[in-house]
Amino acid sequence: MKAALYPNFQKKNALGCAREACDVLREAGIDVFVSGEYSKEFSDKQGVRFEDIGESAKTADIVIAIGGDGTILRCAKYLMGTDTKLLGINTGTLGFMAGLEADQLDKLRLLKTGEYEVSERMTLDVKLPDGKLYTALNDICAKSRKSKICDFEVYSDGYLIGRYRADGVLFSTPSGSTAYALSAGGPVIEPDLECIEMTLICPHSLFSRATLFSAGRKLLFKDAASDGKSLISVSVDGEAHVDIECGQEIEICRGSHKIRFIDLIGNSFHESLCRKMMKPIK
Repeated sequence: MKAALYPNFQKKNALGCAREACDVLREAGIDVFVSGEYSKEFSDKQGVRFEDIGESAKTADIVIAIGGDGTILRCAKYLMGTDTKLLGINTGTLGFMAGLEADQLDKLRLLKTGEYEVSERMTLDVKLPDGKLYTALNDICAKSRKSKICDFEVYSDGYLIGRYRADGVLFSTPSGSTAYALSAGGPVIEPDLECIEMTLICPHSLFSRATLFSAGRKLLFKDAASDGKSLISVSVDGEAHVDIECGQEIEICRGSHKIRFIDLIGNSFHESLCRKMMKPIK
């Protein structure tokens, strides 16, 4: 069995967690691979091999992302179109997408015996006006880039859903429902459901609610600025920021790939929700 590590050393304790994970995996008889850029940090670890994460993602059985939710999202990009499974170890603040906490590394032994569950998460494909196609595991955000209100239209399978005035809009997967969409007032959705959530960001309206679409719908977002001056920038999972012009459109549909997440401890979605998101700030 082959496991590749994808650590984010900007996160506190990530280095110590990654090194300990190496020891547990090696003791379990699992081959460990790490990107060559971290050769200095793992040079004393016997049996650890160095390989670019892009190559490891194609050939490994499992990739282990060590950090926060952002680290897991970036790691997932490498797994698009592969059968490789993803396990997140949380060393960040929330780590809602993580399957393990940093103090549960002994559970990594279960990877060898197959004592774990796998859940498949849907993605979203978005085609931008320049013709480029991106894939989101969490969300696609079309948002004002100058803190001014925007005018736009949203269509579902060619039917006009509505014309809106707002700071922007989010199109989210169920996995992304507990991210930016939740902060914007959207509902909590179980991650193994398949649907597309649309949540307006600070809408200029007394009556505005998040909308759920069937996963098979093809959505279209159109910049409809009345003055001909576009203020909208589009991002995919917080990256790939692209400004669009007035009248331009972006197309959104169910992604052609899924990401397979590992759960080693029977950590139910609702249990994780209560433990990590329903606690006091202090």
